[in-house]
Amino acid sequence: MHWIVLLASAVLEAVWATALGQSEGFRHPEPTIVFLVTAALSMLGLGWAVKRTPIGTAYAVWTGVGAALTVGYAMVTGTEAVSLWKVVFIGGIIAAVIGLKLVPAAVPGPAPDASSDPASGPASEGGASGRG
Repeated sequence: MHWIVLLASAVLEAVWATALGQSEGFRHPEPTIVFLVTAALSMLGLGWAVKRTPIGTAYAVWTGVGAALTVGYAMVTGTEAVSLWKVVFIGGIIAAVIGLKLVPAAVPGPAPDASSDPASGPASEGGASGRG
């Protein structure tokens, strides 16, 4: 479920990014309202998704999918030029997102306790220096 919310939030990111451009510096009310609503919903979804997805992965997916959709929409509507290289690199972003989904999320263990490592003691106590 968290991946569905994360992807929906990425779609909303593309919507708010597009609306931001159309607002022309918040001078047009309709795209400004769309921007404000979808930005808030996108952030809320991202915030919920990171409870179950590592932040680095979630943020990469959120920004990657959002960026790919934003550029794709701009190319389809004619506000941005289409080129083979853009399509190739957008495909790379999507491939990376799929890769992040397929890689198992390892849960990091607790940091080792420095007090249990005899070599980490102060030098005056015969620690790593070997002097006693």
